[in-house]
Amino acid sequence: MILIACGLQREAKILGRPGVITVPGGGDAARLEAMLEAQTPGATMVVSSGIAGALDPALMAGDIVIHLPTPFVPSEVEGRARSAAPGTRPSTALGANGSWKHRLKAALPNARQGTIIGQDRIAATAAEKAALYAATGALAVDMESHVAARVAARYGLPFLAIRAISDTAHETLPPAALVGMNPDGSMALGKVLASLARRPGQLPALIRTGRSAEAAFTSLAQLSQALRLTQQN
Repeated sequence: MILIACGLQREAKILGRPGVITVPGGGDAARLEAMLEAQTPGATMVVSSGIAGALDPALMAGDIVIHLPTPFVPSEVEGRARSAAPGTRPSTALGANGSWKHRLKAALPNARQGTIIGQDRIAATAAEKAALYAATGALAVDMESHVAARVAARYGLPFLAIRAISDTAHETLPPAALVGMNPDGSMALGKVLASLARRPGQLPALIRTGRSAEAAFTSLAQLSQALRLTQQN
């Protein structure tokens, strides 16, 4: 059984299928970690998936980024993560020959491979993304990968992060986009409309952000199909 950490209920719906449990964290790292912990019995792999912000300026909305285990080492996924609890089993690679990695990359030939970092808050501004890129060299940032990585490490489970880019490194998200998620991962439409009413000038940026997000969700469906390959022997 694959355990997938994501942020939004919409992501969970796209990624869900038999043999997969999706856990939308809603931007709350502690809540996400507790829910992942509860689902680890029976899990064979932990995946962080969904949409992400680009740090590499070359990435465009809809691009896919893969962070592959080599095998997984907890420090590979950066962020404000705790180390694995003492006495836990070391994480292992997936499969004896890594053939699933080749199948995954073959299914997503245009995907970029590199580091994905996680942090507890949205990387909202172009300046913050530039600083993260300079400090880490990571390709993308999200709000779940660091949580999923430390749960995987704690229980000795293989880990993979695979994300679709929503906002580019050059974009600063409008205020309404920063309040658009409820704690359960559902869309907070009321908060978005209230923010828009207070600052109507952000509408063009909000429309741009919405279009970029749709490109990411389209790619996420392709990504979900590719993830099926990790369940093959």
